[in-house]
Amino acid sequence: MIYRENGHFKTSYAADRQIFPIPQDRWAILAILAFAFAGVPLLADEYLFRAILIPFLILSLAALGVNLLVGYCGQITLGAGAFMAIGAYAAYNFMIRIDDMPLLAALLLGGLASAAIGIVFGTPSLRVRGLYLAVATLAAQFFWDWAFLRIKWFTDYSPSGSVSIANLHVFGWKIDSPLDKYLLCLAVLTLFALLAKNLVRGAIGRQWMAIRDMDVAAEVIGIRPMYAKLSAFAVSSFFLGVAGALWGFIHLGSWEPAAFSIDRSLQLLFMVIIGGLGSIMGSFFGAAFIVILPIFLNQFLPWLGGLVGLGISTAAVSHAEFMIFGALIVFFLIVEPHGLARLWSTAKEKLRLWPFPH
Repeated sequence: MIYRENGHFKTSYAADRQIFPIPQDRWAILAILAFAFAGVPLLADEYLFRAILIPFLILSLAALGVNLLVGYCGQITLGAGAFMAIGAYAAYNFMIRIDDMPLLAALLLGGLASAAIGIVFGTPSLRVRGLYLAVATLAAQFFWDWAFLRIKWFTDYSPSGSVSIANLHVFGWKIDSPLDKYLLCLAVLTLFALLAKNLVRGAIGRQWMAIRDMDVAAEVIGIRPMYAKLSAFAVSSFFLGVAGALWGFIHLGSWEPAAFSIDRSLQLLFMVIIGGLGSIMGSFFGAAFIVILPIFLNQFLPWLGGLVGLGISTAAVSHAEFMIFGALIVFFLIVEPHGLARLWSTAKEKLRLWPFPH
């Protein structure tokens, strides 16, 4: 009886269109945000910020971008890492080539540059789909890996091929400590998650989902496939570009093209598969799973080996991590193809019906 939408009457259209129609959901989200902004800084140490929280926040933003394209619009992509790289290198060049460029402006301009390139590489979606579209986006990944490695202008003619950024400021706030970086990433993720939630609830999100479900029927009822598909590529690439700039500026500080390789693209795709396609919450679940699982296995497997009297090397732990990771992906595809978000939705539904049987 504590989790019901019944009895909460709506007296206006604005109230009826709330993002979280159930008051308990609204209070839960506000409590989570309050704890993230005020509680975590008091409890977390430097290792937790650097190894878990900051990567989780940035990868959640990137997973949101992939989920908008793959989960909501149904357009497969294997080039998410390339669009993260475009955002990172574009923001870097804006910072070094324009005097007194604000950090937030550089992040947004990096996202816009990634969105423009995303539209270009999204044009094959107008004619091909499925595996063929995946190959087209994979071409973007290989092309930009080559471009950032071979075209020295992107790296400001760095002899080593790596670039670095320092002395970051936001409205006079110096971003140097792990806590400062965490708060900046959290603020950006909160705003972009709110933007994504409103996009998928609006007209453009409904067009994406219509194209995903049946593009021919969507065109019959008046939806323009070219606008819907290219807008999905643009918005997804914008999210990925901002995430890539944050990954380079905030998390790494110094990076090279290998930081945004095909492995990064596959990692982001696995996040939305495990977390849940077509779910904003699933992007967070998938990012948390991907970030925490390797750390857990690196601690658990050596402990388990010592418990049974077997010495497990670092290489063995690395190989076991890949095998367990692959097995879990297969498990989710077979047992729960809608990911962790579906399990969360099922639990909420049972809570609504409690104490009556399902």
